[in-house]
Amino acid sequence: MDISIVIPLLNEQESLPELTSWIERVMTQHNFSYEVIFIDDGSTDNSWQTIQDLSSKNGSLKGIRFLRNYGKSQALHAGFAKAQGDVIITMDADLQDSPDEIPGLYEMITQQNFDLVSGWKKKRYDNTLTKNLPSKLFNAAARKTSGVQLNDFNCGLKAYKNVVIKNIEVFGEMHRYIPVLAKNAGFKKIGEKVVQHQARKYGESKFGIDRFVNGFLDLITIWFLGKFGKRPMHLFGLLGTFMFLIGLLSAGYIGAMKLWKLYTHEPTILVTDNPWFYIALTTMVIGTQLFLAGFLGEIILRTKSNEERYKIQEAI
Repeated sequence: MDISIVIPLLNEQESLPELTSWIERVMTQHNFSYEVIFIDDGSTDNSWQTIQDLSSKNGSLKGIRFLRNYGKSQALHAGFAKAQGDVIITMDADLQDSPDEIPGLYEMITQQNFDLVSGWKKKRYDNTLTKNLPSKLFNAAARKTSGVQLNDFNCGLKAYKNVVIKNIEVFGEMHRYIPVLAKNAGFKKIGEKVVQHQARKYGESKFGIDRFVNGFLDLITIWFLGKFGKRPMHLFGLLGTFMFLIGLLSAGYIGAMKLWKLYTHEPTILVTDNPWFYIALTTMVIGTQLFLAGFLGEIILRTKSNEERYKIQEAI
């Protein structure tokens, strides 16, 4: 199979028939063998019924329905697990991503041998101050922190080699950082393609300003996981040992000075009356806790098992 198109959605019943027809037209024109995987992320409208109706008319359409809303990352995870195409395309269901871009993305993966190609909505139809400025700051911070030079990390229109999506795990709210996850997994050839941005035709946007705040927090998380996720002892153990030694040397110095003053009959105070003693003691305790945190992290990494991430109600 040439292409798997993975489409997470939430309350998009109005756009699904038009999107499906558009995808079918593009796939037929270019003679692609394909499948479309809709992931209904707990919609409260008739999105699932629409998917069932469309699937009964076209055997290339498949669907997964979550029991409740779990988020886009979980939807993509489920879609990636089901996808069988040589190239996997992800896009949103709101008609803001154009299926006409699929052949170009497919060519960059198959002919130019990119591992991953991310869309760049250079010209947007929702270019408001509340979206544009935070988005630019977010993308600049993501480039600086991750080293992946993309202009639009949050674009839903992306293309992947099958081997990429089978070797990364999208969790939490990390769908924004799939290129970073791919880079951390060893896939270095990551490209970008300017894509057309469509104005929203139906419904309302599911994203608010809070997604940028969450995005920055997720960026810190993925930086940490990429650098120390497989070796937490390298961070916590180092910091813990450093702090413990500082506290121990400080406490030793305080004790030595106390003994020296007693020996020379100089006036002195009780060690427990010295505030620096408690600072040294606190430093030693914190250092011990950090060391134990790294040690426990290493144990968890070696014993962890996959947890249930979501519940699928039904699939077609």
